[in-house]
Amino acid sequence: MKKYIKNTSIELIQGDITDLETDAIVNAANAQLVLGGGVAGAIRRKGGPKIQDECDAIGGTYVGGAVITTGGELKAKHVIHAVGPRMGEGNEREKLQNATWNSLAVASQHKLQSISFPAISTGIFGYPVEQCADIMVDTAIRFLSENETTIKRIIFCLWDDRTYQTFADKLDRATPGDR
Repeated sequence: MKKYIKNTSIELIQGDITDLETDAIVNAANAQLVLGGGVAGAIRRKGGPKIQDECDAIGGTYVGGAVITTGGELKAKHVIHAVGPRMGEGNEREKLQNATWNSLAVASQHKLQSISFPAISTGIFGYPVEQCADIMVDTAIRFLSENETTIKRIIFCLWDDRTYQTFADKLDRATPGDR
């Protein structure tokens, strides 16, 4: 599934984000930037120790923040580490919006043309997939609508059928004016 906002496509793919050859993939990170389980663990395994070394040098970021490292041995050139909220910590909606927006801003600042996102915070952080899809798709559309950017392709790479279908339903309903 694909939708265009200005000159940028927003696409959905089902699969393993670590296999994508986009300029950047987004890691659903923790604030300490420790590559543990889930998406981060897969990035650590496939990308090698260099990515964790770079994260250690950065030292961490806040919930809603995003920082960039190289892609190590991944097919992607970079990893953008976005810290999403844990369900129940408070102000989750704004924090997930910020993590998505800041990832796109970092990609744009580094003049990247393609970026792939997982469904941030829906794993061990317990964020509901439906709310995640609403927030992430709306935020991507708003970012593209409000900014001049080098980004030409945004991919949401979703692991399972249910998450893919939830994002597909949201993207199908979304218009540039959605909030």
